[in-house]
Amino acid sequence: MSEQKTVTFIITRQDDMNSAPYQEEFEVPYRPNLNVIAALMEIRRNPVNKKGEKTTPVIWEMNCLEEVCGACSMVINGKPRQSCSAIVDQLEQPIRLEPMSTFPVVRDLQIDRSRMFDSLKKVKAWIPIDGTYDLGAGPRMPEKKRQWAYELSKCMTCGVCLEACPNVNSKSNFIGPAPLSQVRLFNAHPTGAMNKAERLEQIMGDGGLANCGNSQNCVQSCPKGIPLTTSIAALNRDTTIQSFKNFFGSDTV
Repeated sequence: MSEQKTVTFIITRQDDMNSAPYQEEFEVPYRPNLNVIAALMEIRRNPVNKKGEKTTPVIWEMNCLEEVCGACSMVINGKPRQSCSAIVDQLEQPIRLEPMSTFPVVRDLQIDRSRMFDSLKKVKAWIPIDGTYDLGAGPRMPEKKRQWAYELSKCMTCGVCLEACPNVNSKSNFIGPAPLSQVRLFNAHPTGAMNKAERLEQIMGDGGLANCGNSQNCVQSCPKGIPLTTSIAALNRDTTIQSFKNFFGSDTV
């Protein structure tokens, strides 16, 4: 009987937020169409490393398992991506798994994405309405605008674009591509436009548009193919117009 084929994983682990990272190797039985998440589940079921030593189960985050929730982001073979859609057959082996370095590590491959969610709060990435009574039907978007706005709405806050961006790091307060693109999305909505100036003001200061180095890593790494750099270019125009409005104190510019 032929020997069982295996896949080797080299996983960067960390016991807690204050511990030093270390690497541990695991072997997982191979099967066709195996993805990284399924391999991690196998390691969790049988937490024994390549040396045959019993160890603690690897910790990571997941939810939908179909590239919708964005929770399972990690660095796979040096590139940030979703582990649910990373197929073992398409990856160079041994497969190296690391937590995304842009965010604080909670444990092993699990990270704290609060930085990104705080930025979304900062730019008011929602449409405030009075929900205490029926407002009736809202305004409709023209079909042409709705089509490109829908592409922006595909963002799943996975954080991959922030990990890929060289300007998002511990020494910078740049909010990153995803929150900026959400500013464009909500400003395009007929109701969201009521807070357009407020959102633009937030990205005109430190940590906003001026911190973008236009490396375009974000648009290349986005798992949903969102035109992030197009949004950033459009926002540069919008903020320029807003700055003139602020200077002249008029809404007619």
